[in-house]
Amino acid sequence: MMNPYEEFKAFSFQKVDIPLDQIVQSTEVVMDQIRRGYEKLLEEEAKELVWMVQYNTIIKAYEVAEKYVREIDYSAEDIEDFCFALENTQKIPYLIPGPAGVYISALCNYAKEEEITLKLSELKTEINLLGFRLPKGKRMMIEGDTGDFTGIGLEGGELVVEGNAKNWTGAGMRSGKILVRKNIGLHTGEWMMGGEICVGGRVRGLGNIVEGKVFERDKLVYPGKVRNPNLYY
Repeated sequence: MMNPYEEFKAFSFQKVDIPLDQIVQSTEVVMDQIRRGYEKLLEEEAKELVWMVQYNTIIKAYEVAEKYVREIDYSAEDIEDFCFALENTQKIPYLIPGPAGVYISALCNYAKEEEITLKLSELKTEINLLGFRLPKGKRMMIEGDTGDFTGIGLEGGELVVEGNAKNWTGAGMRSGKILVRKNIGLHTGEWMMGGEICVGGRVRGLGNIVEGKVFERDKLVYPGKVRNPNLYY
């Protein structure tokens, strides 16, 4: 009987190993590109530390972040490494919660992966504006607490915060879902136009909601009997 594998003897297979130093070098190149984009954002848009309270300024800063992010070939793992580096490397000059959040949001929104996990529980600083404009089809999971303006302007994505979120969460969101496992601050859902905010702990206060739903411990608190309640205790 003819050996069916006889014809493959003529072929030789060689194992190709990529040296570890090349992998490390490639990772460092990508991280340098991500870091430079963040530094340029700080130079152009973070001259005033109170800039984040103005929505038009946030949009302008996001457009700047988009410009730099689109030029980088990166992965979800690189985003997580950048988050860790914000407080753990001398290469990044300083962390401002607002610009950092805008830049990380742009990185997540333009990442190739549909699901992104950010491990932020070890950061001393709570980052603002995470999940800004998260688009439909994207799922962003945050391990740790977030600052103000979490998930504002959400555009159909799913944002999960394993810890607490502060004020203005979901403000201006159009669609999608925000899940906060623990507690949430004031002005939740301010000018929210659609979607859902689900809170595993307590909602300290609701904002002026246009449309959408807010759940506190699986109980619907908006819309409810009181159309626009201000505080929950």
